[in-house]
Amino acid sequence: MYNICKVAYDIMSCFECCIKCLGGVPYASLVATILCFSGVALFCGCGHVALTGTISILENHFSKITSDHAMLTDVIQLMQYVIYGIASFFFLYGIILLAEGFYTTSAVKELHSEFKTTICGRCISGMFVFLTYILGIAWLGVFGFSAVPVFLFYNMWSTCAAMRSPVANFTNVDSICVDVRQYGIIPWNATPGKACGSTLGDICNTSEFYLSYHLYIVACAGAGATVIALIHFLMILSANWAYLKDASHMHAYQDIKMKEEQELHDITSRSKECLNSYT
Repeated sequence: MYNICKVAYDIMSCFECCIKCLGGVPYASLVATILCFSGVALFCGCGHVALTGTISILENHFSKITSDHAMLTDVIQLMQYVIYGIASFFFLYGIILLAEGFYTTSAVKELHSEFKTTICGRCISGMFVFLTYILGIAWLGVFGFSAVPVFLFYNMWSTCAAMRSPVANFTNVDSICVDVRQYGIIPWNATPGKACGSTLGDICNTSEFYLSYHLYIVACAGAGATVIALIHFLMILSANWAYLKDASHMHAYQDIKMKEEQELHDITSRSKECLNSYT
């Protein structure tokens, strides 16, 4: 009987410990971190492969002279290196924000205990709020920029779909063209610079075009998910910073109150001693 009670007590103690540990997990920060990692991974991975496919499409169909698109090739390679940096930075930044979420959650949970926040901790939380705000604005620009290739590929895809449509009535299919030079992607002297009729249909039927088009869509969606994650982080960090500020004020008030009570107790004790000595 004693062994059964001991086992039951150990199980209850373990259960209470698990509940306490789960209570200290910053679930909001955890969800935002997962969303941020997913968005950045989709944007970086799909964007990198889509850029490679774009170079291949341009070289094979729109600009067959290497010197005509040399600058564009260099820009795309630079963007791919930037993608590597973005992936590395946000992997570290997401972990740091998650750790900061654990810290602030512990601070709030221990608001009425011996846990005390420091000025340095509150300054770090404020710095993360400012940095996340700046990154959120930057990713809004990235999201808008990532929609540009989606728009360009959609124009080509819709043109090809219009040519294949059975209800379409075109007297001369070869007169339907897509000129990528008008978008500023390649210079005006690039040859051929445009694709018309059956050539345009063949481009749309290639696996490179199909894969790049859908990868750009996924990369744009990943950038949007990253923006949502950063907004989520911004709300969490702002709330945690406010909680830490209130916690510091509460502890300062408790310290002052404790000192006043101690002084009042000392005065009362000295008064009693004087009264006893007089008596």
